[in-house]
Amino acid sequence: MSNCIESLYKIIENCVLCPQNCKVNRFKNEKGVCKLNHKLKVSSSFLHFGEEAPLVARNGSGTIFFSGCNLKCIFCQNYELSHFNEGVIVSVSELANTMLSLQTSGALNINLVTPTHQVPQIVDAILLAKDRGLIIPIVYNCGGYESLETLKLIDGIIDIYMPDIKYFNDDYAKKFSKAKNYTKIVKAAVKEMHRQVGDLIIDSRGVARRGLLIRHLVLPNNICESKKILDFIAKEISRNTYVNIMDQYRPAYQASQFEELKYPVYLPDYWEIIDYAKNLGLTRGLEKSPVKRKIFF
Repeated sequence: MSNCIESLYKIIENCVLCPQNCKVNRFKNEKGVCKLNHKLKVSSSFLHFGEEAPLVARNGSGTIFFSGCNLKCIFCQNYELSHFNEGVIVSVSELANTMLSLQTSGALNINLVTPTHQVPQIVDAILLAKDRGLIIPIVYNCGGYESLETLKLIDGIIDIYMPDIKYFNDDYAKKFSKAKNYTKIVKAAVKEMHRQVGDLIIDSRGVARRGLLIRHLVLPNNICESKKILDFIAKEISRNTYVNIMDQYRPAYQASQFEELKYPVYLPDYWEIIDYAKNLGLTRGLEKSPVKRKIFF
């Protein structure tokens, strides 16, 4: 594993850690899209009970929010973290201790939120924590805009991949998240994730142990092309994929400045996506989707 760490740190000397390919030397304080150098920056850590049921169960998910992001979504609900990099610098050893503390508190997993741009330091901390007694699963909670090279280097370290597939429309991905070629990249990344860990395995207690869990936030006006995303999952990944189709979009941060994003999702449009997924056989994760209700005007 030491070779893996060395290879990951080497990447950020001419950073191509993610598909943004900024090619800056982060050890020399040069900064790309994520606006971070080589130092770890963390926003918060706590037992999270608002994640998917298999991640939370009764004990909670040991969630660590990292500062910065390799995407710049103008509708991000955590924009203080992703755009403004709110948080504190921590050492690898301190992050390892945070993971162990969450485990001691009863966490069912270590949930790494937006880890993509800090993978070398995070993996360094994971391996150190494992040497110190960390045994719970590691969750890689990301936006799907991942480098295949980086993913292959962390094969065997991550237990649960949880990408949020945001778009199947490259024009909107570039316009609203500053991500070029998002569709091609996310397809390749999710296929690699599934190759590594397979379908989500949930034990007899209802706790996720290993596998792929896909999120998809439905956006207004079908700008993400949700049905194409679901077709991809069903036909090219697995109909046994655990999928969380989320309905909580709201026009946060700068979204209200754009006509396509200034209003919440129309609920019948959301229900249409749920029905479409179920008709494809994608039922895992949709057992507790919102109940249809009449809308009065």
